[in-house]
Amino acid sequence: MATQIKPAASALPATLPVSIDDVRAAHARISDQIVRTPTLVSRTLSDLTGATVFLKFENLQFTAAYKERGALNTLLQLSDAARAKGVIAASAGNHAQGLAFHATRLGIPSTIVMPRNTPTVKVVQTEGHGANVVLEGDTFDAAYAHARVLEAERGLTFVHPFDDSRIIAGAGTTALEMLEDVPAIDTFVTPIGGGGLISGMATVARAWPTPVEVVGVEAELFPSMYNRVNGTHMPCAGDTLAEGIAVKEPGGITSTMVRALVDDILLVSERSLEEAVSLLLQIEKTVVEGAGAAGMAALLAHPGRFAGRTVGVVLCGGNIDTRLLANVLLRDLARSGRLARLRIRLQDQPGALFNVARIFDAQRINIIEVYHQRVFTTLPAKGLITDIECEARDRAHLDRLVAALREAGYETTTVELA
Repeated sequence: MATQIKPAASALPATLPVSIDDVRAAHARISDQIVRTPTLVSRTLSDLTGATVFLKFENLQFTAAYKERGALNTLLQLSDAARAKGVIAASAGNHAQGLAFHATRLGIPSTIVMPRNTPTVKVVQTEGHGANVVLEGDTFDAAYAHARVLEAERGLTFVHPFDDSRIIAGAGTTALEMLEDVPAIDTFVTPIGGGGLISGMATVARAWPTPVEVVGVEAELFPSMYNRVNGTHMPCAGDTLAEGIAVKEPGGITSTMVRALVDDILLVSERSLEEAVSLLLQIEKTVVEGAGAAGMAALLAHPGRFAGRTVGVVLCGGNIDTRLLANVLLRDLARSGRLARLRIRLQDQPGALFNVARIFDAQRINIIEVYHQRVFTTLPAKGLITDIECEARDRAHLDRLVAALREAGYETTTVELA
């Protein structure tokens, strides 16, 4: 999508549902009840991308996501009668936890409807924040529909995860803090799911005294907002690492605001998302979920787009399954050549594996696992395949090992990742 520079704040339509005054009022309302997370420069990521990169660590909120801001802003504006009856939401992610935590803290009953296939850890975490969790349906749409039924039956207040002006204003406080802390920021690179965060941040950017470009980021598998604003029809489906922004239909309010305020939307691959999660852990020592790393993924995938800019990136969430995180880190090690699986053809005779191991020793490469395969191969009966998982210093170190194995007469291939 080509960059579309939007009009100055004075030329914006007066009908947009959220203004800079709404964001400032939200910040005054919630600021003493949330963490003012730091906005810090990353010298290493700046060197990697050619931009000056400032990271906003929203993964340091109590529930590890920016979603607390909009949820709290909404809760604090409820009437006494609405507070007494309670609130309800449909969510299997960060919105559920942020709403449940602050509702419980304020003495407001909360009900969260989740699909029946929601991972147990998310159900337990949400219940741990004091919510009544209802499991209904096999999809988010089914859970959402049931939540609206319960809303009507019980007189509860439904709190939408993104398509609500109070949610958007609360999310916008993220940008307000970033620009107050680092006025030099001239570009926001922001994940887009339903569009609440980027709508709030763009509201602040357009009202700021100095120009701030606003660039949204979606996973390639779920380009829903890109489709909406560009009239395209790319499919929205698949297993994305960025499940927090895997939204099939963006909001009506947020779509209007994105069209009016956002300059550009970029799409990032699963590989870029994995690389961003891994780099943030290795370089910044911070755990970020796939959606939270989407902004960083865009900088890595499109360095020329941001070269020379002073970029603000929101690490909007840190709730990632530990096993998934381990897989991401191991895959990144494999892609960098520091971890590999080599498939080597051997003769089934004494000393065969020993002689191969001597080459690994000579190259000072550590063997982690060895897998012998004698039966399920296409080789003759006296042949065998050995897969050896090993650890090298880098890609060049690994390449020297493969060259040494082939020079010694061993047919050697690398088992590549997708």
